[in-house]
Amino acid sequence: MGDVADKVAYFQAITGLDDPDLCAEILSAHNWDVELALSNFTSNPRAAADANASEATTSRTSPEQVETGLVVGAAGGPPGLAWKIVTLPFSIISGSLGLVSGAVGFGVWAVSGVLSYGLGMIGLNSGRNGEESSSSTRLLSVSAAVSEAMNFVACFERDFGRIMPNFVAEGFMDALQRSRNEYKLLFVYLHSPDHPDTPVFCERTLCNEDLVAFINENFVAWGGSIRASEGFKMSNSLKASRFPFCAVVMAATNQRIALLQQAEGPKSPEEMLTVLQRVIEESAPVLVTARVEAEERRNNIRLREEQDAAYRAALEADQARERQRIEEQERLEREAAEAERKRKEEEEARERAAHEAAEREAALVKIRQEKLLSLGPEPEKGPDVTQVLVRFPTGERKERRFHCTTTLQSLYDYVDSLGCLAVDNYSLVSNFPRTVYGAEKLSLSLKDAGLHPQASLFIELSS
Repeated sequence: MGDVADKVAYFQAITGLDDPDLCAEILSAHNWDVELALSNFTSNPRAAADANASEATTSRTSPEQVETGLVVGAAGGPPGLAWKIVTLPFSIISGSLGLVSGAVGFGVWAVSGVLSYGLGMIGLNSGRNGEESSSSTRLLSVSAAVSEAMNFVACFERDFGRIMPNFVAEGFMDALQRSRNEYKLLFVYLHSPDHPDTPVFCERTLCNEDLVAFINENFVAWGGSIRASEGFKMSNSLKASRFPFCAVVMAATNQRIALLQQAEGPKSPEEMLTVLQRVIEESAPVLVTARVEAEERRNNIRLREEQDAAYRAALEADQARERQRIEEQERLEREAAEAERKRKEEEEARERAAHEAAEREAALVKIRQEKLLSLGPEPEKGPDVTQVLVRFPTGERKERRFHCTTTLQSLYDYVDSLGCLAVDNYSLVSNFPRTVYGAEKLSLSLKDAGLHPQASLFIELSS
């Protein structure tokens, strides 16, 4: 019995049926093959709807069994404004929004891969001959709900004409989100093609011009056939027991919707208008509050964005000024460093030049001293002594006596030792006759050069 109880509980959790006896009967009819029973249940919407209607009829005989807290109007009259929180099936959420996971409420519809994995985990994954059932429900693609909605709109327009509510060609969750964005309620119509009251209700009530105009102006309308997957699942979630079925819902939290009103069975246009007008009147404060709160949120967001933008602009301006200050400081530091480098280089160059000049001067002094020492002492007057007079470019005159055998090189050494010339390239020249005593005559003695016993020479600077 433990295995049977597990199968009934699992089947009940997956299908959303509240009656365990009904679940046991369905499983018994399928030889307690859970996967086969689920496959047939999900692939046969009409049979599932009948089962759900039977369960709903039973549940309505005991109002105290309704666990969601339904608030109904006056007894004996038409249904009043009803607030009922309904948890949406997982497949509607994932089929409309492409989700992979989500909160699972009652009426969950599992895809074949997840179902097979779950059955395998509890040891219930054996089909006929040990093979998996080939008729398992396949995963709906992201566009499947949209495709079903488009097909419903096209078929409804084909069967009942163009004067009809503006049913949105999108999945239920997308339509619910649209109603939230537009601050409207969502009008839901579940279409049962095989119900005898459906054609008359659609032609005379749902396509009534006044009702159509009222719905289009005040609601977002969504319709689905219970033959299609999403329409069938919504009929289970909303526990539709009679058709035609209309409901007014609004979004709640955690994949739930608030059921504000439902109308089951045939209704006249006037009755539908009365019901919908009352729902609008009762829900107006909620919608107005939502719209005002949303506007306040948008204003707050816009204000925060403006404040953030102003703060970012001020911050960027401060950062730009700081960058400019840092760049200016770095530029000044670079210029100061460059000036300091140049100053040091110039100072080093001056020191180096002064040092080199001092070295050159020292070298010249040393050379002059060496040349002066090489001349020896000045001889006394005598027949072998030559008197030499040298005139400098400045007009200064210098005289000295030399032995007549002294070479002309000694005269050049004598001039150099005096240090009166700033240049080294010069020649000794005599006037009468003009004779230049250049480098080729340096080895001649004064006597051989014709400068004995006395000579008068001047210095000629070379260009």
